[in-house]
Amino acid sequence: MVLKGKTAVITGSNSGIGLGIAREMAKAGADVVLNSFSDRDEDHALAVDISKEFGVNARYIQADMSKGDQCRALIEKSGACDILINNAGIQHVAPIDEFPAEKWDAIIAINMSSAFHTTAAALPVMRKAGWGRVINIASAHGLTASPYKAAYVAAKHGVVGMTKTVALETAQEPITANAICPGYVLTPLVESQIPDTMREYDMSREDVVKNVLLKRQPSKEFATTEQLGGTAVFLASDAAAQITGTTISVDGGWTAL
Repeated sequence: MVLKGKTAVITGSNSGIGLGIAREMAKAGADVVLNSFSDRDEDHALAVDISKEFGVNARYIQADMSKGDQCRALIEKSGACDILINNAGIQHVAPIDEFPAEKWDAIIAINMSSAFHTTAAALPVMRKAGWGRVINIASAHGLTASPYKAAYVAAKHGVVGMTKTVALETAQEPITANAICPGYVLTPLVESQIPDTMREYDMSREDVVKNVLLKRQPSKEFATTEQLGGTAVFLASDAAAQITGTTISVDGGWTAL
């Protein structure tokens, strides 16, 4: 329970990586604020389940991360924000000369600008509390590139750069800022894509995973949401007090190539 007494706000956390991180934060004793753009009964039920399972205070707050005012309002509504985890993100794949402008705008807004707005709102809260952690979920694509993912790659590179800037601005305070750069992570969304990819390539599940999805991931294994959550818990712990302004790759060796 290394994070008992702390509150972690995790954007885009009603499924996948964000939910996995929220669960690991709660397991470490932190109260958690879940978030997404929807406002369904099942969203709020996730918070109730985490509260019961881990004995922490968990809440769900709806906020659209494509809108700066709602990003900032999320922090205000959370009350406390000792640990900010910017995870919200979307993807679209297309050649740059065919990339829809509205998709570009949405990806930049949700994947990058949201982190600016939440961080700007959270830093005064952290300073008042005398402690803080900003953890941005970037990507292997924040350090390298792939074709047809112009907006995503640009946004994730921007998140890495912004992380370094926040770290320098808070370097003499008990606040750190770091980015986690995952490779392919086995989430329900990725899992749901495997059967269609098997049919498209006429391959077995094992071959699709190793030779298509994990083509650039040397370990040929997915990262897990629990591993990403564990990395976030480490960055939020006292052991990481002098780790700031850097990236931690959880990518099975992708960026070592």
